[in-house]
Parts: sequence; C-alpha cells; structure tokens
Amino acid sequence: CVTLDVQAACRDTTVTQELLKEGFHRDLLVQVELGEDAGGCAVTARTRLPPGIYVDPYELATLQLHNLTKAVLIPDVVDVEAPEYLARDIVLLLFLEPDARCPRCFQAAVPVHARYHRPAEGTREALVVLESPEVLLCCCHGHLSAECWEPAEVDTPCSSENTGPCQWHSTKHKPAYEESMLRVPVGLREHSSLVCALTLLTTGLCSGLILAAACKYGHFS
Repeated sequence: CVTLDVQAACRDTTVTQELLKEGFHRDLLVQVELGEDAGGCAVTARTRLPPGIYVDPYELATLQLHNLTKAVLIPDVVDVEAPEYLARDIVLLLFLEPDARCPRCFQAAVPVHARYHRPAEGTREALVVLESPEVLLCCCHGHLSAECWEPAEVDTPCSSENTGPCQWHSTKHKPAYEESMLRVPVGLREHSSLVCALTLLTTGLCSGLILAAACKYGHFS
C-alpha cells in the first residue's frame, strides 16, 4: 500500500466472475469495479470454493513463482486426488491487480479444477455452484469511511508473500453479486452393474494374459 488520501470506494461496487475454458480444468476470472478511485488501496476477493472445485497448490506455487497470479489457500494443504464427496471447502484469497484501462477496476485469474462426482440418477451432469466473492479493501492511510466499510470478521494476509495478519475491511452495503455454475459430467447410476461387470471381465482377462505370458516365457528355478 501507498499512503494516499483516498476516499472509501464502497458505492456501486460490482463483482463479476467467469469460468473460462471448457472441461474439468478452467480459469476463474474475478473482476471488481469500485464506486470511486481506490488508488493506494489493496483489493482482494475472498471466496469459498465448494468441495466440487479446487485450486491445485502446486500449480499455484509455480504461477506465483513467475508472478502470474497472487493468491492464498486456506487451508494450504489440498488433497487434489479426493473426489467431491470426500473433499471439503477451500477459502481462496485472490489478490486483485489494478486494470490500467479503468482506475476503479481490479481483476485477477486463477486456475481451478473440477473434482469427480458420484454417479447420478437420471442426469449426466452435476452442478457446482460457485458463490460470488467478498470484496476486501486495505488502505494504508486508515481513513476508510465507517459508514461504508467495516472491519472484516477474519484477518487475512496482507499479500501472498506476507502471511502475517492484516486488518481488511468489507463493504457494509450489498454489492451486485453473481453466482457461477460449473457443470461436471458424471456417470449414470443405472449403469453401475454394467460398468462393474465390464471392469471385472477386463481385469480377469488382462490378469490371465499376464499369467499366461509369465508361464510361457518366465524362467522358474
């Protein structure tokens, strides 16, 4: 932060998010437009990712190493192999960068991935609802209007490099929120018997071929 006499940018705040690309591997783009110029303030988007979607911490570390994005995961240990029904929520703190085309606009993107779901009944897709993030603002001058901003309920890091506590503020009014919906392909529950039978048959056939090859070409003492 830079110490500047900046007014609180709390009026007419809009938050939009978009899931880019297709398939299980997407990019989450978050864009925020504040009501007034917020030069000198740091802006972050705090969002809760449901169990059906996650951020790969190893991929995130690589991106941050090349200064391509700035984010913090809570908790920072994520089981990337767990299916949706064994996973838990993740809190994503995405630090937004100013948009050079708009003095009141901030944006950032981070890769997200869908998890495998249980087979469904009567539908070939599961829906993952991604709620709009909460906008948090930190201004070094500390002159945020009490009428517009209030201290955030939880302390979050000042940046992705500094994990120490920092007092952020959130808007008191209700910004224009948008939910995003991710459609994940799933199997049909009525096909479970067929899938199990084919899997067992394939496993038995492959095991038999391996055993036959071992008996024919193997050297046993």
